[in-house]
Amino acid sequence: MKKTKLSAVIGIALAASMALAGCGSASSSSSADDGKLMTVDVFDSLANQAGIAKGWAAKLVQKKFNIKLNLISPNVSGGGDTLFDTRSAAGNLGDIIITGTGGGRLSKLVKSGLVADMTPYMNGMTYLKKYQNSSDAVEKIAGKKGIWGFGEDVASKSPTDPSEGVEPAAAPYIMWNYYKEIGYPKIKNLDDFLQVLKQMQDRARKDTGKNDIYAISLFKDWDGSVMGNPQAMTGWFGYWSQGSSFAKADGSHKQTALTKNGEYQQMLHFIERANQMGLVDPESSTQTWDTVSTKVTNGKVLMSIWSWLGKPRQNSDSNKAKGIGFMLAPLENMDVYSAGFTPAGNVNTVIALGSKAKNKQRLVKFINWLYSPEGVYASASNSGGAACPKNMCWTIKNGKPELNAFGNRAMFDANGLKVPANYGGGDYNSGSLTLNFPTVAPNDTDPQTGYAYNPQLWPQQLNKKDALDDDWQAHMGGAKTDMEYLQKNHKLAVRPGASYAAPEEDSQISTLRGQINTQVVQHSWKAAMSTSDSSFNQQISEMISKANGLGFSKIQKVDYAAIDGYMAAARKSVVEFKK
Repeated sequence: MKKTKLSAVIGIALAASMALAGCGSASSSSSADDGKLMTVDVFDSLANQAGIAKGWAAKLVQKKFNIKLNLISPNVSGGGDTLFDTRSAAGNLGDIIITGTGGGRLSKLVKSGLVADMTPYMNGMTYLKKYQNSSDAVEKIAGKKGIWGFGEDVASKSPTDPSEGVEPAAAPYIMWNYYKEIGYPKIKNLDDFLQVLKQMQDRARKDTGKNDIYAISLFKDWDGSVMGNPQAMTGWFGYWSQGSSFAKADGSHKQTALTKNGEYQQMLHFIERANQMGLVDPESSTQTWDTVSTKVTNGKVLMSIWSWLGKPRQNSDSNKAKGIGFMLAPLENMDVYSAGFTPAGNVNTVIALGSKAKNKQRLVKFINWLYSPEGVYASASNSGGAACPKNMCWTIKNGKPELNAFGNRAMFDANGLKVPANYGGGDYNSGSLTLNFPTVAPNDTDPQTGYAYNPQLWPQQLNKKDALDDDWQAHMGGAKTDMEYLQKNHKLAVRPGASYAAPEEDSQISTLRGQINTQVVQHSWKAAMSTSDSSFNQQISEMISKANGLGFSKIQKVDYAAIDGYMAAARKSVVEFKK
C-alpha cells in the first residue's frame, strides 16, 4: 500500500527543476535561526491527510520545536504523481520530504538539488547517528556521497525475525463471534472459507435484522500496478509484490498478475465467487478506505484482509468482554507472509530535508527527534504501532511499562476518545501525528524500557484475559497470539529484511508500466465483480491479451530483476547481522 507510482512525466519535471533549483542544498544554511514560529511544508507521499496538523501531537511538536507542520499529501490531492511533478518542476518539493526512492526517484532529486545533504547539521544528532546504516543505504541509492535521508522501520533485531509483533499485517481475519455462532466449522481452504463466510453473513443479518451487512467490503484507494485488495490477499499464502509481479517470501518462486491461475488471479477468483454468493459489498468499486473503515466500525463487514483494519475498530475492551471482535481465522492452508526486521530500515521510502528549507538545523533536530524513543511514542498509530507518549498513556510499574486507562483506550478503542487538556485536548485520533512514516519499527526494543514500543508485546497485554481471547485461544491450540499460532503450526513465511530499492527505470519502461497498470487494474475490478465465471474468464483473458500486447514482458523483466536484487540484498543482510 505504501507504494510511490512513477509517471512518465517525472523525468521531464525533474529535469526542469534542475534549472530552477540549482544546487540548492546549502541555499539557506548560512542564515541564523531566529527561533520564531515557523510553518514547515512536509511533502508526504504516505499521508492520508493534508493541511496544518492539529491536535495533541501537533501541539507537542510546536512546543518542542516551535514549528507547525503543513502536510502536502498527494493521496488527498487525487493520487498519482501530479503534485510531485508540479512541485518538483517549481524547484521546491517541500521543507521536509517523505517519498519513495525506487525507479531512480531519489537520485533524480539529489541531482536536481531538491534535497539537501544533512551532513552539516549532524552535530549532536544522537539518534540519526545511531542509524547511520540507514543513511549509508540511502546514500547508495542516491548515487552521491552525503546524508540524503533515512529509511522507515529501522531496527536492532535480526532480519530473519518477523517484524510484526503479535499479529501479521495481512491475514484472514473474521468476526469471531459469528464464527462461534455457526459452530466453528473447519476451514481447510478458500472453498470452505466462502461457505463459512456465507453462514456468518446469514447469521449476522438474522441476529441484527439488517441486510446491509457483507462478509467482504473493498475499496480502490490503494490500486497501483494491480488491484490493491487481492494484491494484499496474496500475502495470506506467503507472497509479496514488486510492481506487477509476485514472489514467495524466500524468493523461491516468481509469477506475475498475468500468470494463469497464479496467486493474484486466484484471489480475484475468490472475490468473484464471493460476489456471486452475495457476499461482496456492491459499493466496493466506488467507495474509499474511509468509507470501509466506517462500515467496519459499525459492524457492517465480517472479514478483514488486514489485522489493522478489523481489530482496532471492533476489538474494544467492552466488545472483547462480550466475545465480540475480529480474530485470525483457522484457514488450514494459509502460509502467511511476514516481513523480517530491517536493521537499516526500509529505504524504499525515506525522510529527507528540502533544499529550500529555512532553519535547516531546527528541522534536522526534529527529524532526529522522530527517531528517538520520545518521538516514536509521539508518532503512535493505535493497534500494532507504538504506544502513545509516556505519562499521557503509560508509566513504568515494577520495572515494566503498563498502559493507563487512557492509553488502553487510545491503543485499542480510540473512537471518540478525548485527550486531557494538559496534553493538548481534542480528539485523540484526529490529533495523532499523521506522517504515516514509522521511523523505528514499533516491535523493536525501546532501550529505555527494555520492552517493545508496541504495547501489545508488553506483559500487561499478553497476560490479559477476556472472553474473546479465551475462546479464540481454546480453538487455536492454546496459542496466545496470532504469531504464536502461525509459528507453532508452520504457517508463517518470513522474507528476510533488507535495505533495497529498485534501480532507476528507463523512461520508456515507466510510460509502458503506466499504460499496462491501467489495463490490469480496470480488468481486475471487472473480473472481481463479475456475476458469472464466463464473465470472469473473459475479463482475465482481455487483461492478459491487452497487457501482453502493450509489451508486458518488458516490465516483467524489470520486476523480476528487482525481486532477485532484493533477495540478494536480503541474503547479505542476514550474513552482516550475524557478524
